Amino acid sequence: MSSLDLMVSQEAVFIGANTQANILDYDPGSEIVAYGAGTCVAIWKPIKDEKSGVYSTLKGHSRTVTGVKFVPETPFLVSIAEDDTVIVWKQANNDFSLFQTLKGHTSSVTSLAVVDSSIFATGGADGNIILWGFQEDNWTQLSNFQVQNGFFPLTLALQQLYKDSYILVIGGTNSKLYVYSVKISADSAAVSRCAVLTGHEDWIKALSFVKQEENNYILASGSQDRYIRLWRVKVDDKIDDADDDDSKLILLSNKQHKFQLAHHRVAISFDALLMGHDDWVSGLQWNPQGKLQLASSSADTAVMIWEMDKESGIWCSISRLGEMSIKGASTATGASGGFWSCLWFAKDDIEYIMASGKTGAIRTYCNGETSGNWNPKISVSGPVREVTDVKWSNQGFFMATSLDQTTRLYAQWAKDHTWHEFARPQIHGYDMVSLDHIDGSKFVSGGEEKVLRVFEMTKSISQLLQDACGVKISSHSLPESASLPVLGLSNKAEKQMEAGDYQEDNDDQEKNDYPEEKDILPPSPPLEDYLQRHTLFPEQEKLYGHGYEISSVAVSPNGNLIASTCRSNTSRHAVIRVFNAASEYQQSSQLLEGHNLTVTSLRFSSDGQYLLAVSRDRQLSVWKVVDETKALFELVELNSKAHTKIIWDCCWVKSTDHGHYFLTGSRDKSVKLWKLEDKKIQLVSSMKLQDSVTAVDCDIQNDQGRVVAGMESGAISLLSFELNKPELVLCDEFDEKITPAARVSRVGFNKHRIAVGSWDNSVRIYRLAASNP
Repeated sequence: MSSLDLMVSQEAVFIGANTQANILDYDPGSEIVAYGAGTCVAIWKPIKDEKSGVYSTLKGHSRTVTGVKFVPETPFLVSIAEDDTVIVWKQANNDFSLFQTLKGHTSSVTSLAVVDSSIFATGGADGNIILWGFQEDNWTQLSNFQVQNGFFPLTLALQQLYKDSYILVIGGTNSKLYVYSVKISADSAAVSRCAVLTGHEDWIKALSFVKQEENNYILASGSQDRYIRLWRVKVDDKIDDADDDDSKLILLSNKQHKFQLAHHRVAISFDALLMGHDDWVSGLQWNPQGKLQLASSSADTAVMIWEMDKESGIWCSISRLGEMSIKGASTATGASGGFWSCLWFAKDDIEYIMASGKTGAIRTYCNGETSGNWNPKISVSGPVREVTDVKWSNQGFFMATSLDQTTRLYAQWAKDHTWHEFARPQIHGYDMVSLDHIDGSKFVSGGEEKVLRVFEMTKSISQLLQDACGVKISSHSLPESASLPVLGLSNKAEKQMEAGDYQEDNDDQEKNDYPEEKDILPPSPPLEDYLQRHTLFPEQEKLYGHGYEISSVAVSPNGNLIASTCRSNTSRHAVIRVFNAASEYQQSSQLLEGHNLTVTSLRFSSDGQYLLAVSRDRQLSVWKVVDETKALFELVELNSKAHTKIIWDCCWVKSTDHGHYFLTGSRDKSVKLWKLEDKKIQLVSSMKLQDSVTAVDCDIQNDQGRVVAGMESGAISLLSFELNKPELVLCDEFDEKITPAARVSRVGFNKHRIAVGSWDNSVRIYRLAASNP
């Protein structure tokens, strides 16, 4: 429609880093950090645009990305994934395009090592190690071999010793390190095993080389045994076997492993043992500026920086970043948190350390502002599983919930108008499916359990949103703070202290979990540590009644009625239950019956008079509120011929001046506009799109409807219609570069912004603006 001429731009992307080693990498030339996020590779510029977050997600893999590496001094970025493929991306002006897809593995690709512009190595769950070389403007396979039957590589390290001569070290599912020599020829690589290094007591997860001086290198290896071992690699033609005598009593750990590489002799020996971590060592990075310092990340949620004491030669920890680990908690016992990957880089003598963890957030530390001190910086965060619901509040912020068992609150920072995660209201023990706002401070959510839970904002979060975002929420009756019990699913409200209470209980530390920290508001959007520990909402109510997992929840505009449904294969459980929030959340005696399968979406009309439901049984139903106090409804119509396939979503047109209109989106690829008039539902307009429609929402501007439709493939279309002459017209399709990589689960309009949740683990914000004539 020519009268609706809009431009679509992407304002923000929130997507968490995968819980894999080697999932982060940095390119000094473009100052870009790339990390694996779901099936995508997320692109971020942390130095120049740290507050803007991820600006692009590269789509090419069909399963979880397990590692990314930039190829030095080239425009190439390599990513590996569980889809058995290796993808090479090419960069041009901070934009990436798919350059080549390499196939050679028959199972998940688990490890990746890059050393220079001409060669890199990959290892897979099929046990194969493949060397790839750059030949005639293409990457080709040079060699393919296995270490031994039953061994799976988890980490690789590749180091060039001389031109076309490399050393490859492989760690994996046993306690040994396997050392290979690699000699590159025109179109192949000669690979031979040279040594087997012993000493670790568990699987080896991390390897990293550093050049100490000419012909001298140090290899660091980190294991699930919690220890880091340093190995000295010496290349010297004068090395010989004269001192090798099996009759001499030599400690195994101090044994020198000697071999020939091309025309040179190489010796590897154990050098040092670093002890300090309480859990699996997951990542190792040497100082990027040439200092002999090593950073290690661990599942104990710590990054430690090690340095050798010049006088004694003993390696000591000089800095510890992250958090103190919980006593007795470990990866094996399912402890939350932990770091899975780390990265160390520098820019203009300022050093940065990044670590990614279980929550998907990347923690960033910088030592440039004050000498020697590492300070946390604004970084990126996001879901690590499929996003299932996104809902705007009337105050201008929105919440998103996900199968990563977390509900997150996003708002716009007033200082520079960038979007950030400002709270984590719910951290749960079940996957979350649906939520809706009751009022500015309360929301209700449901998930992979039979219970609905109602949460209320704390005073500290209300104050934070007001100070940082200009969002005003009445806080006179809000709880002080919330805490999550060690053995519990519910966030509990902490005791509100009246005047004088603090003086009486001043010595009782247990009554105030964070007496100093909880009232401190961060001067910027909250960092990950604050989000995890201080932004929970306390739970107010539990609502029971459903027999299976919650599938959808909706709240009336005035917040008095809560409607919910659960998964069902029979009409008995495919009912809508209604709770009266104004009467202590009492459940209505009336069950709204009629559907035969799971109700997939519920929506109240903007005036609160009607409730719309759509279902997997291809039917839609409209119910009229006849008594809000008793939460009683009457059925207006149950339309059994609404669509030919599953109806995934629905929404009301937010205007009653021209009557009640609503839209539905279905697996039959159509979006339909309906009108409710004289207690009858009439089909007004229908439009077929390119794929199954999984999410739909609508906004009204000057009697012109704007409809956003999300699809199974991740594509997003913008439609429009005139209320005076309602006919759906396709206006625009979002650029594929800014759309999600998987199914769009929910879309939400808020004036000129659209929030989108997707099964590619992302929450995205788009802005609509009138294009210049």
